[in-house]
Amino acid sequence: MLLTTKFLRPTPDSRAVQRQRLAELLQPDSGQRLNLLIAPAGYGKTTLASQWCAGNSRPTAWLSLDEHDDQPRQFWQYLAGAFEHAGLMGLEHCKTLLARQNDEELTPAITALLNALAEDRNAWSLVLDDYHVINNDALHRQLAWFIDYLPPGILVTLTSRTEPPLPLARWRVRRQVQDIHPGLLAFSEEECQAFFRDTMAMSLTEADIRAICLKTEGWVAAMQLSALAGRKEAILPTQGSAFTLGPPDTRLISDYVLSEVLEQLPSELTRFLLETACCPRLCAALCDAVRQREDSQEKLSALLSQNLFLIPLDNRNEWFRYHDLFREALLVRVQSSDPAQSSEFQSRAIDWLLRHGHVQEAIAQIVHRKDTEHLAEVLSEHGNKLIHGGYHLPVLTWLEAIPVQKIQDSPQLQMLRIWGLFFANRVEGLEPLLSDVEDLLDRRVADSHPDAEGALALHSEISLIRSYLARSRNDEKHASDLTRQVLEDIDQISIPLKSVTYYGLGLDYFGKGELKNAEEALETAVHYGQIERKASTVLSSGGLLAWIQYNRGDTDFALETTNRVRQWVDEHYADPSQPRLISCWQSSALTEIYREKNLTDTAQGYLEPLIDHVRKGTEPGQHVVIQYVRGHLAFTLGDLDAAIEALDDAVALARRRREHIVFEPPAASALLARCYLAAGHPEKAWGSLQSALEHPATNPLNREQHQIALARVQLALGNSYQAQETLSSLIPAAERNAHNRHLVEILLVYAEALAHEGREEEASLMLNKALDRAEGAGFLRLFAEESPALQNMLLDLPRLRTPGRWNRELLAMLRERAVEPSDSAPSPSKTSAPAGRDTQELQEPLSQREQEVLLLIHQGLANKDIAQRMSVAPATVKAHIRNLYGKLGVSRRTEALAKARALHLLEETAKA
Repeated sequence: MLLTTKFLRPTPDSRAVQRQRLAELLQPDSGQRLNLLIAPAGYGKTTLASQWCAGNSRPTAWLSLDEHDDQPRQFWQYLAGAFEHAGLMGLEHCKTLLARQNDEELTPAITALLNALAEDRNAWSLVLDDYHVINNDALHRQLAWFIDYLPPGILVTLTSRTEPPLPLARWRVRRQVQDIHPGLLAFSEEECQAFFRDTMAMSLTEADIRAICLKTEGWVAAMQLSALAGRKEAILPTQGSAFTLGPPDTRLISDYVLSEVLEQLPSELTRFLLETACCPRLCAALCDAVRQREDSQEKLSALLSQNLFLIPLDNRNEWFRYHDLFREALLVRVQSSDPAQSSEFQSRAIDWLLRHGHVQEAIAQIVHRKDTEHLAEVLSEHGNKLIHGGYHLPVLTWLEAIPVQKIQDSPQLQMLRIWGLFFANRVEGLEPLLSDVEDLLDRRVADSHPDAEGALALHSEISLIRSYLARSRNDEKHASDLTRQVLEDIDQISIPLKSVTYYGLGLDYFGKGELKNAEEALETAVHYGQIERKASTVLSSGGLLAWIQYNRGDTDFALETTNRVRQWVDEHYADPSQPRLISCWQSSALTEIYREKNLTDTAQGYLEPLIDHVRKGTEPGQHVVIQYVRGHLAFTLGDLDAAIEALDDAVALARRRREHIVFEPPAASALLARCYLAAGHPEKAWGSLQSALEHPATNPLNREQHQIALARVQLALGNSYQAQETLSSLIPAAERNAHNRHLVEILLVYAEALAHEGREEEASLMLNKALDRAEGAGFLRLFAEESPALQNMLLDLPRLRTPGRWNRELLAMLRERAVEPSDSAPSPSKTSAPAGRDTQELQEPLSQREQEVLLLIHQGLANKDIAQRMSVAPATVKAHIRNLYGKLGVSRRTEALAKARALHLLEETAKA
């Protein structure tokens, strides 16, 4: 049961200062998704948020958080409850998913909440008060995902004492965040008067208040300092004092205010501030190293207790940062007073960061110092790990800061650039760069260079890169030979390459259709990836492994693999401020698995982030995989227009960018042919297959898919004997290689071909074999994608009426999808009835426009093409289609055409 008082917005205190100018900043702007109110306790964050909510007409969901909400499922239950308490409808599916799923599998529930908000179409506001109590990394990532996919017009307002580890930099670049921090909370002169007189009940003259406001620029922290000092003179300017103000949003703290602050503090705290100003982030151990003392924790606690310019970055009071403006002022002071000591402090900070694994922060400091020699040393030592951890783009940027000659003289830095370009999918010019590195290594060996002993390791890296390039050229033998050479050398080199090498070996086996060997290689890649702490390799290897396991029919193993790998990555890639690592293979496998389990909402939840990758532009191999699973899900849902559009794009890109794809992507052309068949266009289906049949795929899985699609086309064209010949040649290899999904498809299509020849008993035997295989693999949706005739054959099988959960689920799904013909509808094999008789069997006849739409659907036109042909808006076409489906009692194009043929509506419409 949820505590409903957490959904109640606090009533603003009548004595509180009305912050109208801040309320205006909080008002939503174009593209804005997040209001961020970050300030220490007592800065009026909750009051401001409450005042703003009271002053606008948007429907608002309010959630006051506490430490008990730091569990993902409870957090999302309360968040959904806040929306429901505020009046949002349609949350039943979301609440059901939240009740059923554990903390690791909340994506479908969050997707359901997003869908409910999208369907509601209201401009909602959500306020999350006291978000600093949340420190669960998984929850931060989930909320970031939720905000990324919010429908337009919905605004989240978040109050917190600390800056949350969300991808704020990315959102700020996109202008999706309105920041309200202590600098923006500065009081105007009128607000200062209200604050001191009404809120603080202090007896100050108007002149005193005006002087305070002018001197502090209304900065709350400075006014708090005056209260701590206990006397107004602490911040009132003395006779003759002067200071300069900068623009409100870019100003630096004036020297006068800084000196006043430092003078108010004990000398030892002042010294601590100056000594640690070089650190963008602070912890006691880092401060000890910089200061070469052991009392930094005590000093940090003293600063924190006074809430003076020190902002906590976590809820354990381990990491902090200074207010940016305050830190800049400290740096100016220490650099002007003692430049040499300032440089020494910064060097100590960099050394400590490098020793303790904070490599990116150390590099940022080195780049700021323009110390290219040190930058080259650090990248040579740490760059490989950064690249394989997903930071290839920053590495390429840092390399640009190093003089060209320095890189040309260093094979390590050259290889670093090559790896960065490889992972950025900029592979066109890699071969000349690889040759340059080889030439440099050969010269060093000939000259007995001190680094010549490292040549073997770099040669192995070169071979590994070339193996991936060979795969992109379909040169499987060369790729395999290079990979095996690396495996022979790998134990003699120090560079951690085993995970990447075994991933390449897994791709080789997968390309040959040797799925068992591929699984073993990919499991090894996952193992070494975990040892080498290469999160992206672990995720990619585990994702491809799950894809293979699913296609073999080991669905439960595939789900176990995805959960195991995801859990490890989330534990060892715990930087919630960075975007969550997503593997194309893993998310695609999960989309396919849940689609097959008939859990299409869950499948859509895993597909959405992939679609976002396509929109932003991803590498061509991933693009093809994503469009394939996108098309497959659309096909399953009966949206043939969307399916054809996605698959057509996948086929075209795979053909156009083949040399840039390091593996053979799924057989999108085979699935495209199925979509055309479902739309009633066997000639288009045949056309989509021709290129694939003329140039057979290297991967046996893809060859099988194309042959199965060919058999389907042959059957649709009435060549049932040819279809049987095509299928019978596939069965031995599919059984031998445990291609179980394909085997089920082969048996089903074979059964339909036999039925076309009147061999009903043999067809039933084939169907029963297919059911036995499918039940063991947990396949369900596969049957619903077959032709209506085959589905009716399945419904007649006694096998499905035997006890068993899987039988019940399949039978219920087939019955739900069955299109029952009218009692008087003629059999296709019989002579057509007189025109006009069957149309009367519809409860309501089709309008002229609906008949025109039906004919254009029969011609295979997409909705947008129908709209253009009819000179109407696409929305109008959708309305006609909805009416058409309603009158025919169907839910998809295939069923509409089947029903129309049974009722002879197509002939009638054509004559009209």
